[in-house]
Amino acid sequence: MSAVDEQKKIEHQIELATRAAALVRDETTGQRFRSFAEELKRKLRRMMRRGQVRARAYELWEQAGRPSNRELEFWLEAERQMEEEREERKGAGGS
Repeated sequence: MSAVDEQKKIEHQIELATRAAALVRDETTGQRFRSFAEELKRKLRRMMRRGQVRARAYELWEQAGRPSNRELEFWLEAERQMEEEREERKGAGGS
């Protein structure tokens, strides 16, 4: 299954869980559906972040002249840059 297919599947599951939570009368069951939807949202964010890191690492690798045996270095640098950007956005948002 491709990443896009997996993303669509998770988005659909989030939609179904959210709809089910709104329809059930039992509060405990509704809360379980809401919790499940939140868990799926976190999974989706992780997937999307991983794809962004992969793209950034590839950019860095290309900029460095496509050297061999340095994949981990570029991956870690991409993660560091993405985290730094996320922290900057948080700070700019007034957190």
